[in-house]
Amino acid sequence: MLAMTQSHPGISKAVIPAAGLGTRFLPATKATPKEMLPVVDKPAIQYVVEEAVDAGLHDVLMITGRNKRPLEDHFDRNYELEEALDRKGDHERLDRIRASNDLATMHYVRQGDPRGLGHAVLCAAPHVGDQPFAVLLGDDLIDPRDPLLSRMVEVRETLGGSVVALMEVDPAQVHLYGCAAVEPTGESDVVRVTDLVEKPDPADAPSNYAVIGRYVLDPAIFGILRKTEPGRGGEIQLTDALHKLAVDDGSGGPVHGVVFKGRRYDTGDRGDYLRAIVRLACEREDLGPEFRSWLRRYVTEEMQTP
Repeated sequence: MLAMTQSHPGISKAVIPAAGLGTRFLPATKATPKEMLPVVDKPAIQYVVEEAVDAGLHDVLMITGRNKRPLEDHFDRNYELEEALDRKGDHERLDRIRASNDLATMHYVRQGDPRGLGHAVLCAAPHVGDQPFAVLLGDDLIDPRDPLLSRMVEVRETLGGSVVALMEVDPAQVHLYGCAAVEPTGESDVVRVTDLVEKPDPADAPSNYAVIGRYVLDPAIFGILRKTEPGRGGEIQLTDALHKLAVDDGSGGPVHGVVFKGRRYDTGDRGDYLRAIVRLACEREDLGPEFRSWLRRYVTEEMQTP
């Protein structure tokens, strides 16, 4: 555990950017937000909200856009459905849908112009104010048995500044991520981030530590984002703003990374989305035994058929 050196403000707010168009999943996302695509029997976005709540963050702001109203509806009451299930005596399903209503205190703001992750985070400034906050990207699902976010909150509350989640990836894959230059600290899973580069060429990458979709940010990030020019892809990149915090010893504190070696499911890619469903279904007590049995037969018998 980190040694307590000084006291920093606690964290109670989470921001979930959810304004993306989901073009990799067209035509399924033509009228349905990608965040509402089911992972077994829950939409991906519910897993993310549950993760924030499990880390003690009960105030959740979702950054949405056009055609994202189903996100708000999902976390709201559906009286007609609840009454229908109640009349049928289907209390198991009734409890499931009511659980999403009461997960957290939900807030919503629209990102009118999709100008990148940095701009989406900046949209949260009026709600967050001068408090530290977490950012969770909906494409990354973290297994609840591997509590990454709560560890990041602990690091922030001990060391101050901002904290990013890092994961070692194949060097050939670093061009898909923000990439961090790091130096060790006294903790095996915590590093000091000295530089950040958005989607570098593999030959130019400072390491194979990739930034994955979890951040705990100092409110100083807002001032930097307001001055950050569009970067890669013509968008305002959160990585560029964090780079300035990492190389500047001024206000806002240092940037640390928590090196994550647990279970992560990338639902932003079609292949990984399917793999996430299979993995999670296999581990479910109610679905797993029968599904695993079928999967074994499918792989050993049907897949062998010419």
